[in-house]
Amino acid sequence: MKTTFNSTSLFSPARLPLTRLLACSAISSFILLPPSASAQDSDYVIARTVDGAPDLQGMWTSNTITPFSRPEEFGDKLVLSREEAMQLEQAVADYTTEQDQPSDPDRIPPVKDRIELADSYNNFWFDDGTQVARYNGEFRSSLLIDPPNGRMPAYTQLAQERLRVAAELRASRGAFAGPESRPLAERCLMSFGSSSGPPMLPILYNNHYQIVQSPGYVMILVEMVHDARIIRIDADPLPDAFRPWMGDSVAHWEGDTLVVETSRLNPSQKFRNATENFRITERFTRVSDNVMNYSFTAEDPDTFVQSFSAEMPMNLTDDILYEYACHEGNYSLPGVLAGARLDEAEQSD
Repeated sequence: MKTTFNSTSLFSPARLPLTRLLACSAISSFILLPPSASAQDSDYVIARTVDGAPDLQGMWTSNTITPFSRPEEFGDKLVLSREEAMQLEQAVADYTTEQDQPSDPDRIPPVKDRIELADSYNNFWFDDGTQVARYNGEFRSSLLIDPPNGRMPAYTQLAQERLRVAAELRASRGAFAGPESRPLAERCLMSFGSSSGPPMLPILYNNHYQIVQSPGYVMILVEMVHDARIIRIDADPLPDAFRPWMGDSVAHWEGDTLVVETSRLNPSQKFRNATENFRITERFTRVSDNVMNYSFTAEDPDTFVQSFSAEMPMNLTDDILYEYACHEGNYSLPGVLAGARLDEAEQSD
């Protein structure tokens, strides 16, 4: 089953509306922020690997209630007050308690053309966070920091024309011509919502990343779809004909920060309708034993009128990374194809 992430909401689809969050008032005075959310310690000394590189290894999670794009209610306000952040977190806690109640066995069945997320998932499955993202001590209203309004840049005229042509093509032949044109996540090839990256963005669940280092390499194992991203240190780019999943990532160290430059993404992996000219620079900086700052700047002059940048914390966790056996449990694709063949047979009668 494929779920679409709505980045304009403070939550994933069908979750708590932003208006309800902003309307919450009474906040319990005993709510405390976790130590992992603290600002960067200027005296922090990062551990080193056997080859002397800054040690970024561990199991990290990026889940947060802060959305990628900023809700319009906040305007250009990137930094929230402590009280505002606590208010949002309390609203999440209240909503979760409400949604954790047993499902009503007498509820109305879902409608074919309008299936709500609540009809597909119980609240138990969500792991999209309970806290506002805190970056260098600041509570953030969005992960996007540039453009200043926290919203994705507009599409270029060239991109708008591409989208128009693609829409006309879909309308003429149907949404999907065959199984190969079904979404990557539905086919268990890549995660939905750019979880694997780049950029690596939090989604509904499975927001864990295991980082392992060896001389000359950094490997990021992604919980969603069990993608393994291999980053080469101080290496030459791959030949232009090579277009791997998650792109060609080459990194170097700037002090204690790992700077990763990625290009040559697979043509089927498009971030927000970007082209093969999509380029992204990511930065990983461990700022304490339990927190790593992750930021990126991306551009594609053929798609977006300007570059865009984001910042988010990644927190160390003791959770275990389980195998995401997508194919073994993927019954939706055979069902979709079987339904299509049935439709074709009925139309030919």
